[in-house]
Parts: sequence; structure tokens; C-alpha cells
Amino acid sequence: MEATKTLEHLYYGKAIRHREDFSYLIEREVRPANNQLEGNLTTSLEHIKQELPVFGTTDFRYPALEVAYPAGDSLSQFEYQGYDTYTGKRSVPGLPTTFANDSQAETLVVYLKDRYSELELSLFYTIFTDYPVITRRTVIKNSGTENFFLKQLASLNLDLPTDQLEWLHLNGAWARETQLERDALIKGVQAISSTRGASSHVHNPFLALCPETTTESSGEAFGFSLIYSGNFRGQIEVDSYGISRVQLGINPYQFSWQLAPASQFDTPEAVMVYSETGLNGMSQVFHDFYQQQLVNPRWANQQRPVLLNNWEATYFDFDEEKLLAIATEAADLGVDLFVLDDGWFGKRDDDSSSLGDWFVDQAKLPNGLPSLARKIHEKGLLFGLWFEPEMISKGTKLYEEHPDWLIGQPTKQISHGRNQFVLDFSRKAVVDQIFAQMQAILETSQIDYLKLDMNRYISEAFSTDLPANRQGELSHRYILGVYDLYDRLVTNYPDLLIESCAGGGGRFDPALLYYAPQAWTSDDTDAVERLKIQYGASMVYPLATMGSHVSAVPNHQVARMTSLKMRGDVALFGTFGYELDPTQLTATEKAQVREQIRQFKDVQPLIQQGTFYRLLSPFESNEVAWMVVSQDQKTALVGYYQVLAKPNPPYERLKLQGLNPTYCYQINQQEKRYGDDLAQIGLILGGNYIGRENDYWSREMPGDFASKLFYLRAD
Repeated sequence: MEATKTLEHLYYGKAIRHREDFSYLIEREVRPANNQLEGNLTTSLEHIKQELPVFGTTDFRYPALEVAYPAGDSLSQFEYQGYDTYTGKRSVPGLPTTFANDSQAETLVVYLKDRYSELELSLFYTIFTDYPVITRRTVIKNSGTENFFLKQLASLNLDLPTDQLEWLHLNGAWARETQLERDALIKGVQAISSTRGASSHVHNPFLALCPETTTESSGEAFGFSLIYSGNFRGQIEVDSYGISRVQLGINPYQFSWQLAPASQFDTPEAVMVYSETGLNGMSQVFHDFYQQQLVNPRWANQQRPVLLNNWEATYFDFDEEKLLAIATEAADLGVDLFVLDDGWFGKRDDDSSSLGDWFVDQAKLPNGLPSLARKIHEKGLLFGLWFEPEMISKGTKLYEEHPDWLIGQPTKQISHGRNQFVLDFSRKAVVDQIFAQMQAILETSQIDYLKLDMNRYISEAFSTDLPANRQGELSHRYILGVYDLYDRLVTNYPDLLIESCAGGGGRFDPALLYYAPQAWTSDDTDAVERLKIQYGASMVYPLATMGSHVSAVPNHQVARMTSLKMRGDVALFGTFGYELDPTQLTATEKAQVREQIRQFKDVQPLIQQGTFYRLLSPFESNEVAWMVVSQDQKTALVGYYQVLAKPNPPYERLKLQGLNPTYCYQINQQEKRYGDDLAQIGLILGGNYIGRENDYWSREMPGDFASKLFYLRAD
């Protein structure tokens, strides 16, 4: 808006032809109420789409920015000053971001300045050459001499000129993360958020918008993802004039940041994806983009080891002899990596002690970790170790020396979760101490993999290290401390494979993928529940980032009995591994596990680098299906799952996607079908019993919790 120097938003969507003049996109009706300039009835911002809206200057919608001024008001007027462009994109110190070289992206920086102060804003937009992606972040700088307090600054604000949309998001709880929900927009505010100190099990920092007619394979979709692991908010406000305002960024609830003179604040990066090929198209962009432009290049295309984790096999009850027996069996089955989970340190016989004392429990491992690691490697296995570095138990040496390192107001009640408390990672001394303890382990033992866990939220957010007027900085400073620890590990041990975990998927977000190329998707390993969890996660996250394991039955989370085949067929579409005691398997089960591992290693390049399609949703159907197609379209793997058996079922066909219509594919080394045939007609799931009616009555019934895999290879 030229009259007020407000940065106006004109269009976002499918690429349009460039023109020298886009003024035809400007809409400016006369609005008699609440105009900024006297005598000018076209200076109301109430109906104008903006890039960085503020409150109170004739716009009554929720703002993207709020600053508290020394006088006590929050009235800002940020005016356009100019812009700059450069090739590639630049990193942000202390924050994980996507990356690109000069040939992969171009960045626009728009400069705004406050009319009433020396506050300056820089809006960063990076557009990528090979992806329909724009990343956005914002920087606010105080170039004056007064103190200000930042109350809110979104990473992105997008005003879309329609309310005829539906929105998708991923909600849940522990053991049932990333549950997909899709609803129509309504007038007013709809939001997802976290106030828990982590991105959380409850909401993932992702949402999408699409018309009602959009399906998995057709229609427009707008995806939004925040590269952040802490308190966030994603909000859609639909106003009375049919505009849908999307905002994504740090949650403003109980957030405050002192902007001292000569200081600046950088927001996390937000990613915007546009698709005109439905939700699958949106997800495929996220998958490829995050795999190539966010995940550490050391691991982006590196095949991951098949692991066996001892947690559900032993819990806290183990010694070196038991671990070596498990490792021996694991090596014989074809496992690549043995992971020692919780219980190896301090006096950790249950979950009530020892966090923060990261030295080996000599009662369980009298020969120490270096000896155990060496013996594991001698069996031909890599060795991995579990840590929960952000937590502390009372009664530990660390607690006795530093009781003030707990997060919480010491004169008030401090809650515990899982019998543990949260270390104040906003303090550099805390991160220094924990890293030093971890370094002592990593320098003396041959460790190839770390599982970094976080099993409770921040409840009473208070730091004894911050003054009263800066307590609103704690949650963000805490996450910056977490990133600092991850960064030190990656920098000092570049060949160390890290898997992040937060009681399962409590912090499964893009930010941690920057440091750890895979995340434990959920503590729930039940094959049926994992259909929903992995299907939902695939909306934004690549298969190669999803920790997916085969566990024992009855399942430890829901007590369900599923076949070893189905458990393997579900876990196959992820990083793949085992969460059980192989010494308890029968000879038949061991043979089946060997075949599962062989099969996974055969298809791992396809799983990790192929294009993923969701075919049948577990949120809508008793049957679930998905598939991965290689980049050259010559191979594909289809997973089909039936939750409950049905009596007298109808004839069913599963239409496939992503195949080359002219290629002839051999299916499971048997029948041959063309790609266009499989797309239009699909896989025929029933049988043909003409001339062999008796075979029908003796056929093997799939029953409940059944699965099939179809491997396709073009001639």
C-alpha cells in the first residue's frame, strides 16, 4: 500500500507469467471505517492482504508481530525501505535451516523500518530452482538506544484470498502420534500449538490447506512446515471478508524477548510447499526437499544399518552376558547394529534415578563400555548407545552439585514426569557439562550410533539464571541449547549416526532432522497402530527419517497379537529394525527374520530414494495401502494391509500410481501387467477359481491383521 508504505501481499500459488507491472492484482475498495490517513478512504488495512501485519493500525485481525515499547504501548508501523537479492541462501547461527548453493536457490530480503523507533525488520524469502518451495524467516533488529520487548514474531504470514478451503494437521498423544485430521475452515480462528517446551506428541508443526475437492492424487494443496522443536503455533484466521490468514512460528503464549540496543532476534525458518497434484504431490515435495536440502549430506543418501534395540527385550534387567547373547543372535540374523538402550549408567535399575550421571554401571557392565563395544564389534556389529541428556534425577552427583540447574521456580512446586526433572539447557554451563560427560564416553568407546531421548515436557518454565523480566525467553533459549548440544556432537563426531527421540514422536520435527537424519516415530510399535502413525507422518516426513521396528507380541503398548509378517511389512517402509529378544524366537521365526532383513536390504535404496504414494487411508478405511516407486519408474513396492477380516468380501482392486504407463511390470516374479493397466484397473486382490473350485475351500484365509507386499519390476 503506497500511501502507508505497508508491504502488501498480492498472490501466492501456481507460477504465473512474469509481467513488468502487477498492479492489476491490487484491490482497493472505499472503506469508510478506520482509515489510517485522514481524507483517504482507501487506507484501511482491515481488508488488505499483508506480508507482516501488526495490530491496531486499522487491522483488527491477529498480527504477525507485536513489540512492547518503553512507553507501554504496542503500536508499530513498519514501512517499506527497499530490498536486496542474492544467490543461494545463508545459514542462521544457532538455528537449523535448509541449505542451498548458488545454483539451487535465490533469496530475496525485504527491509522494513518502524516509523516510531529504530527497530528494523528483514523478511527473508528463498525460492528454490528444483522445488515448488519458498522458505521464509524474519529478523528484527534494534538499532536504537532503548530496550524493547518482542512479544510475538511469526516466521511467516500468508493472507490467502479465499475461505473455501479445508485444513489438515497432525494431532495425537504419546503412542498415537501424527493422527491425520481434515476439516473445513470456519469463520474465526483455528490453531494448532504447543506450550510444552517441545513441538510435542499433541500437534506436529505442520498444517496444510486445500480445496474440498483435493484428493491424494489431484487438486491444489498448500503445505506449511516449521523448522523448530519448541513451543510453536500454527494459526488460520478466516475473516468476514473471506480471507484466510495463515501464520506459523514461535508460540507467543508466555513468550517475551528483550531487544536490547544493537541486538537482533531471528525466527525459525518456515517452509511453504505448493502442489497442483494433490496431497501426495505436496508430500513428495516435502520428502525430497527435506532429504536433500535439510538432512545432513553425510546421511541424506546413505543406507542406514538395520538395528536391534534391547529395550523391549530386557528393559532395565540386563548384564553383559545377556546383552552379548542377544547381540550374538542378532548378528546371526543379519542385523547390522546393536543398540544398548536405557539402564547402562549410574545405578539405573528403574526410571527413578541416575539421569545426569553419565558413567557406566559397574554392577551391570563390570568390564565397562569400551570392553562391551569391542566385543559387539568383534561379532561384526556396529554399537549404539542411548542417552537422555536433557534430564536429571534427584539423588545424582550432578543434582547434589547443581540443584539450581533444574527448570522450575525453587520456592514453588516443581512437577516431575517419569520421576525426572528437566535440566536448564538455556544455560551454557549445563550444555558444557552434559557434553563433557558424553564426550568422555564417546572418546573411550567405539560408538557408531546415538539414540538421544527426551521423555518429559517442561511444566514450570522458570530459570534461576534469568532476571524476572526475561523469563519469557526461557523456552526458546532452552531449544537453542538443545541445538547447541546436537551441533557439538555432529561437529566433533561427523560419522556418528544420531536418532532423535522424545518418548517416541514428541519432538519429531524438521529441526532435529537437520542434526539427526532419523527419528523414533512412536513408542507404539504395534503394526496396526503404526499404519496410522506412519501414514500421518508421511504427510511431511520422508520414509528414511521414520524409525520403524518389529517388536514382540503381545505388543507392549496395546497387547495386540499380529503376525511377524505384518509387523515386518509395516516396518519395512521406514528405517527398519527390531525391538525384541532374538534369543526367544523359534527357528521358524528366525528364518522369517533373516528373510525380512534380506528383503529390506534389497529394497532399501527404493525406500530411501523412491517416490512415496499413499493409496488407501487408515483414517477412512479398513484397508490401508501405500507404495514407493523408483526415480526411473522401473521398480516399485506396494504395501497392502487389512485390519479386520470381512465375511463374504466384494471383489476389490487397488489402483496404483506413479508407474510408467508404457512399461510392462512383472509382479512378484509372476504375472505381467502394464503401467497404464495397473493405474486404471489396478491390482486384482481376489483370485480366479474357474476350474478349481475345490481350491477355494482349502485356501489360506488372511484373517485379521493381514498384509501383502507386491514387488514390481519393469522388463
